[in-house]
Amino acid sequence: MLLKQSTRQHFHTLLDAFALKAGDEPAIIYLETGADPITVTRRDFYQQVSTHAAALHGMGIQPRDLVILAHTQNLESIFAFWGAMFMGAIPSMFPTLTEKLDPEIYMSSMAQLVAHSSASMVLTTDAFAPELGNVVRCPVVGSSAFASDSRPSIKEKGHTANPDEVAFLQHSSGTTGLQKGVALSHTAVLNQLASYSDALNLTGDDVIVSWLPLYHDMGLIAGFLMPLVQGIPLVLMSPFDWVKHPALLFRAIHDYRGTLCWLPNFAYNHCARRIRKRDTEGLSLAGMRAFINCSEPVRAASHRAFYERFRDNGLTMEQLQVSYAMAENTFAVTQTPLRQLPTHDFIDRHVLENERRAEPVASDSADALENVSCGPPIDGVQVRVVDDQGSLLPERRVGELQVTSSFMLTGYYERPDLNEKLFQDGWYATGDMGYLADGEVYIIGRKKDLIINGGKNVYPQDLEAIVNTVPGVHPGRAVAFGVYDEREGTELIGIVAEVDDHSDHHQIAQEIRHAIASQTTVTASYVHLVDDKWLIKTSSGKIARAANRDKWLAEREQAT
Repeated sequence: MLLKQSTRQHFHTLLDAFALKAGDEPAIIYLETGADPITVTRRDFYQQVSTHAAALHGMGIQPRDLVILAHTQNLESIFAFWGAMFMGAIPSMFPTLTEKLDPEIYMSSMAQLVAHSSASMVLTTDAFAPELGNVVRCPVVGSSAFASDSRPSIKEKGHTANPDEVAFLQHSSGTTGLQKGVALSHTAVLNQLASYSDALNLTGDDVIVSWLPLYHDMGLIAGFLMPLVQGIPLVLMSPFDWVKHPALLFRAIHDYRGTLCWLPNFAYNHCARRIRKRDTEGLSLAGMRAFINCSEPVRAASHRAFYERFRDNGLTMEQLQVSYAMAENTFAVTQTPLRQLPTHDFIDRHVLENERRAEPVASDSADALENVSCGPPIDGVQVRVVDDQGSLLPERRVGELQVTSSFMLTGYYERPDLNEKLFQDGWYATGDMGYLADGEVYIIGRKKDLIINGGKNVYPQDLEAIVNTVPGVHPGRAVAFGVYDEREGTELIGIVAEVDDHSDHHQIAQEIRHAIASQTTVTASYVHLVDDKWLIKTSSGKIARAANRDKWLAEREQAT
């Protein structure tokens, strides 16, 4: 029985849903470069989860203890996550330290959060355990030590959970991904899965294919919990494998008849540019019901590039769908209707910048800005738009999006300072700027990143999209931000972009300035070109605008 709104009354906790799944059907097919696929049946999955739960219990973990998993993405972390829930603890997936993250900042953040949340244990890799054990105030257990535990099997059904108690934590994305623990109850997660499954018309024939990291809401909910709760196969691979060999995703879709896959916007460009024709010869995408663009502002150009590259493999534009989601809402807020083309809204750029209004114009207008709809709210969600004073705005007026639903977070874990003003009359302020049109949601950008240049409202992702088209700029490796200038009395626009060492920096900088000036009504006052790995990204791969602005300002001050 699938979890849908019509069957929701039969599911009380995630453990109930999990206990209903048994047998020899595949639960997870785990893929790793250079290794044979590992198929975990539902029966095997249940046994692994119960023995991991017993091991945690044997190490002294009690119900309601917080257990942090700072693993590389593998089956061990998956079994441990469910095992913690199975015995009543609260699991939370954290990112591991990678080359994209500053080690000093990561360790400092991890130490503070472990202390602040009173975490009882951290499970991590053998290589990372000693280093992490020196900075956190709780036991840190490596893979070998955990595996050496006797792990007596738990025969009973596990912890008897209260539906309204916290099931697990997600973490809002940030420079290290460890800022705020989003506490989600069993009730909230089940409500989300039921409603979102209806929006997707999910069936028992679906197969979800994912490379997404499990510490991010898109990977954790859509690419992990949903298939396991629903009893449909999950084909999972490492995000590190996918980045190096993106064609693995398409091979997995072809081999295992995948039907649903979630991707952040940058992945469409990454696949279109990096995957060679010979690597997808003979592969079919015709059975896919949807590639769902989520987590970043959606770019129509990214969809078109993806379609042009893979249409010979059976891809259609109708398969390219969109969702607006956030951890605080468990996951999905909206979803474009499957089997329909998402709505493209063409609005006047000048009116948007000067009046915060989405005025429709012809698609071939010189001032047209193309926005892709995120779809209507799914059942159980309401969305409204408010101005800077909190007053309700009508359709096509740009303001901050607020959300209320039956699957909102319980609160930020152990953060009373944030929870005191979490909701405004039951509405959660998302921090995202956007508008409603014909009942559908359009995202413009983050409120905190908005640049006010000469009275114009400039959205940095629009500038970044332009910079990323300039030859020589590494795709997805550009950031735009505002720099307040006392003499001008307004914010000037700064651009930092990564390029190759041997490239003509002067020429590329000139082309960036020209591209921005010719395609917008603003100019870039500062263009700074840097080498690989200069830019700071969040754990989920997003550009950390504030952190990069601070880094650029610090380097500029040192240079003077």
